[in-house]
Amino acid sequence: MKRREFIQSIFAVSAVAMVATPTVALAEDDKKEKKKGPNDMSYSEAEKVITGGKGAKESDKITLKVPEIAENGAVVPVKVMVDYPMEEKNYVKEIHILNTANGNARCADVMLTPANDKAYFGTRVKLAKTQEVVALVGLSDGTFIKASKSVKVTIGGCG
Repeated sequence: MKRREFIQSIFAVSAVAMVATPTVALAEDDKKEKKKGPNDMSYSEAEKVITGGKGAKESDKITLKVPEIAENGAVVPVKVMVDYPMEEKNYVKEIHILNTANGNARCADVMLTPANDKAYFGTRVKLAKTQEVVALVGLSDGTFIKASKSVKVTIGGCG
């Protein structure tokens, strides 16, 4: 009888070891710091990347339309209109819509040419909580201008 009990206990111990090992490994992986992906950047990091470190100045040439209060942060309408000529050598080259408090600050990036005739873009973005929405506009001469507005979010849309 002792031999049979011994063999049963070996099988029981090995079964417990096989089940516990993956759990321990997964727990250790959770403790490791998660690496940031290319889209996981703060607002200041995103502005530096887009402008090449030049920064942007506030401008009244940009009309940014967002609701003051968004009942659902999952679908916040955003419209950007830029009062700027769209001529061959003087035009709006790009429009970026950013936020200041989500995990990823970049919401939308749009590239334009003089053939667009107007510097205008509209979309819907997700906002996790109350924060600023920023329109960052790149001009053909390499300079950047921006405008921002605060949006109060009652139900977060990112989570």
